Amino acid sequence: MVCRLGHEDEPLERMRHSCAHVMADAVRRLYPSAKITIGPVIEDGFFYDFDYPAGFTPEDLKKIEAEMAKIVKENLPFESKEIGKKEALKFFKDQGENYKLEIINGIEGETVTFYTHGKFTDLCKGPHVAKTGDIKAFKLLKVSGAYWRGDEKNAMLQRIYGTAFTSKKDLDAYLKRLEEAEKRDHRKLGQELELFEINPDIGGGLILWLPKGATVRQIIEHFLQKELTAAGYGWVNTPHLGRAALWETSGHLEFFKENMYAPMEVEGQTYYIKPMNCPFHIEIYHSRRRSYRELPVRLAEFGTVYRFERSGVLHGLTRVRGFTQDDAHIFCTPEQVETEINDCFALVLKVLRAFGLTEFKAYVATKPEKAVGRDADWEKATKALKGAVELHKIPYEMDEGGGAFYGPKIDLKIKDALGRFWQLSTIQFDFNLPERFQIGYQAADGHSHRPFMVHRALLGSFERFFGILIEHYAGAFPVWLAPVQAVLLTISDNQSEYAQKVCDRLRRAGFRAEMDGRNEKLGLKIREAQLKKIPYMLVIGDKEMQEEKIAVRGRTEGDLGAMSLEDFINRCLGPWSSVHGPRSMGGTP
Repeated sequence: MVCRLGHEDEPLERMRHSCAHVMADAVRRLYPSAKITIGPVIEDGFFYDFDYPAGFTPEDLKKIEAEMAKIVKENLPFESKEIGKKEALKFFKDQGENYKLEIINGIEGETVTFYTHGKFTDLCKGPHVAKTGDIKAFKLLKVSGAYWRGDEKNAMLQRIYGTAFTSKKDLDAYLKRLEEAEKRDHRKLGQELELFEINPDIGGGLILWLPKGATVRQIIEHFLQKELTAAGYGWVNTPHLGRAALWETSGHLEFFKENMYAPMEVEGQTYYIKPMNCPFHIEIYHSRRRSYRELPVRLAEFGTVYRFERSGVLHGLTRVRGFTQDDAHIFCTPEQVETEINDCFALVLKVLRAFGLTEFKAYVATKPEKAVGRDADWEKATKALKGAVELHKIPYEMDEGGGAFYGPKIDLKIKDALGRFWQLSTIQFDFNLPERFQIGYQAADGHSHRPFMVHRALLGSFERFFGILIEHYAGAFPVWLAPVQAVLLTISDNQSEYAQKVCDRLRRAGFRAEMDGRNEKLGLKIREAQLKKIPYMLVIGDKEMQEEKIAVRGRTEGDLGAMSLEDFINRCLGPWSSVHGPRSMGGTP
């Protein structure tokens, strides 16, 4: 059975759907003991899961791919047939395909659909291309383990991933992107550049920020702190755990408990480590009576939270168990909603552009069938979100009915250097928590009213954002973000004292500078600095020392010649500081 992605009516997805069937046929021909399960079309390709305890090797994939080519050359027609479930069960029982029996028993109705090409028949709704010969360029990519139905209590299956395109040119371009993505993998670069570490003795999904990675994080935090303070946010700090009563009021124990860590008992009270910062911010707002004259209230925090994720889905920095959000909550009156959302969305765009992220796509999610809150509030909030996206001329799609039960939202995706889209920023209304916590403000009419509440994150989490930045820049951060901006390279021990003085002068000027005074060949030092992706290499020999100069090599510019230290500093600290970063929300030069 091939599960449908929802786009198979598009020619490319239909071809990939058919290619998954051809792959299952090839596996059946080569490895008759392998049992077939399901294989959906996914973004950029497809996969199929097999019960094959021996496991597939890279050499097996080559054989399967060659067999697929034979099936494609046979130009077999895809034929569909609707049959009764009883007959379908007998068919697969006779073949010993017990997974198919389980699938059929879970299908409603009295009939199912088979698709057949040649001697291979699969349980499938279709559609497919007309013949196997319509499948053009394809490639099997890798094999991994996967539990049946995603449940670790079930059997471990072998998952083979593949892709298909309408031309070899498109396939080659895709494979080249994959190769580049592998080079940029933040997990690989994180180790090579000594940015972060995940230590199994500490626990999966828990990040150790090493000095260089922590330096980049501090730069990001400092930049955000300045901009959020200028935008009128008040800074708060909240505990890492709270009493069970807090999470009962918020609803987390009812709706989110499976993602929370086990409780702890302290002096007869039950506490939970926080999975979110929202309840704490609400209690801060609720700590005293509020007047409409005080609103909007904007509360910001770099808040660390912990959520349980199964080990199988953990992935470097992008899927973790402990992470720090650039979290904020806005409490405002209905009259302030439009302005607040516009300003918030403008802040999102300016911050992301400052980090060199310039291509966006937004998704505005509207009211689902089951929701809390008044219709008028949903309409006002949705209108404000849509208006902000249109005001800033960002391409967007309406996700009708895709909002959370507690409010509509904007999800903003960014495109990285490889053309991949990443979900980052979110602006989310919440009509649920203000009711649960009974927060209010005294309006001009003298009565208490419920404020509009907005959750917003500009970067999402520092961990995930840092992982995306590493891959976007392939570890070669712009100068203002680089953990080491310049390294002093001596040719011999004779220049050590002078080089140290230069290094100290650079540090006083605000540079993150280091010195490499090892008794090694200059070529080796330069190569190592390049591998560390340091923006500037400042070479000092006897001539540079005598003339009180430095020979400058840029990471991208190459040899920039000899210059005085002051000229180098002025070059880097020009109208826009490549060293210190954006002075304001003006972004990159």
